[in-house]
Amino acid sequence: MDRSEATPPPVDTVPESHTETEPLESQNADAITLRAEEASGRAPKVNPDVYIVDWDGPEDPENPKNWSVRKKWAVTLVVSSYAFLSPLSSSMMAPAANQIADEFGVTSKPIIALFTSIYVLGYALGPLTLAPMCELFGRARILQLSNLFYFAWNLGCGFAQNSGELIAFRFLSGIGGSAAPSIGGGVLGDVWRSDQRGQAVALYSLAPLLGPVIGPACGAWIAQRSDWRWVFWSTSIFCFFVQGIGLFYLKETYPPVLLERKAAHIRKSMVDSEKGRMQEVKTVFDGPNRQWRNLVQKALIRPFALAIYEPIIQVLAAFLSFVYGTLYLFLTTIPSIYQGVYKEDVGIAGFHYFALGIGMTAASQVNGRFMDISYKWLVARYGQQGKPEYRLPTMVPGAFMLPIGLFLTGWTARPDIHWIVPDIGIAIVGAGMILLFQSIQTYVIDAFTLHVASALASLAFFRSLAGFGFPLFAPAMYNALGYGKGDTILACVAIAIGIPAPFLFWVYGERIRNASRYAKHGSR
Repeated sequence: MDRSEATPPPVDTVPESHTETEPLESQNADAITLRAEEASGRAPKVNPDVYIVDWDGPEDPENPKNWSVRKKWAVTLVVSSYAFLSPLSSSMMAPAANQIADEFGVTSKPIIALFTSIYVLGYALGPLTLAPMCELFGRARILQLSNLFYFAWNLGCGFAQNSGELIAFRFLSGIGGSAAPSIGGGVLGDVWRSDQRGQAVALYSLAPLLGPVIGPACGAWIAQRSDWRWVFWSTSIFCFFVQGIGLFYLKETYPPVLLERKAAHIRKSMVDSEKGRMQEVKTVFDGPNRQWRNLVQKALIRPFALAIYEPIIQVLAAFLSFVYGTLYLFLTTIPSIYQGVYKEDVGIAGFHYFALGIGMTAASQVNGRFMDISYKWLVARYGQQGKPEYRLPTMVPGAFMLPIGLFLTGWTARPDIHWIVPDIGIAIVGAGMILLFQSIQTYVIDAFTLHVASALASLAFFRSLAGFGFPLFAPAMYNALGYGKGDTILACVAIAIGIPAPFLFWVYGERIRNASRYAKHGSR
């Protein structure tokens, strides 16, 4: 379709078919008016030598928003599998850490803890580069290449001959495995409309939290029944299987890349049909700021800019870091509770990780259905378009469940109380964490759309640093205070930070977003 070179308006004035494919920079009012007139056929062509490539109307089947539900779920399942795989590796080797230390002659407890946590450090640093790269080269390509990078170094961990090699290989595999938790949210933002997104995000956000739960349970039995190297070889086999499925079902979803491919095809056809006469072809995203040099500079610094200049990212990152750090800290206490207090074998103690998984899965499935229902109800209730703040109601029960579960687990982990009671507390902790995590993830996807990968990368950086650091001080804290007092400290922090958070975000969230350079302003 021929249009002038005028670029489209900011997202809050674009119809639904364009709400999540807005250009990188908003334009002035004259350009907005001109584009609207051209779309209706009333405006003259300002520059007939420029061909503007956009979606062919609101029902264009090439727009990922208009894909079939089956195709959308195929992409969602593949991305969720990627997001599950890498956190699975982050904690799966924890039960085998002492076995590895014995083979390599390591006696330092911090070094033994580093075997597990160094992966999470790579997990923190990787998204800062990988997320902006997906905004240059596309989601699917970066996801698949990163997964191959993870596969190579994770396989290498199984062949490590000393502690130095293992730590280095773990760090590099963590970088490769870090792509899905940040880029995957962008994929969901590309394919699902805001009022359909709840169940997809529920599945996707469950994966990176369920991975650290299932990983230690499997790793415990591998450590007890086989060689520790099978911890890495088994996850590499699973990675190979997931990568094979991804090659067939993971399609590119990023609108600027898809439209650029369409533009390249049009350029080629023009050369063939006009014998070298080349009309200039641009996409609706092209402009001075889409030049390669500017793109690279802006894309690579965008996660850092979001972390430094965006108050909404800073607030959400602080809260999510505490939740994620508590998860990893809490994971370190499960073996010591059931092996130390209840005198269970390593493999049997590993089963108690499933209590956390049961709580997460149950809450996730309920929340996935409720998020879309509550979102539509709030839109109808307030008579306006949806806002990211309409994702916050499910944070409220999560904010209460997290400290309740911590209190129950800490004070019932005693030999005179049956093990099922702390398991119930662990399940409540898992339910609270997933409710908080899903609400924040969906809020960020709704708020940042085109730059959601960079926004999630900023969150992933801070939360992964917490996941790296919290387990390092957990043994000393629980040895000094015991489980009751240690979990009470965590519960008090959860009360102080978590309970006011959803109410503060509800009241002040839109005001904070209005000061943002990257988040959407106003209603959607």
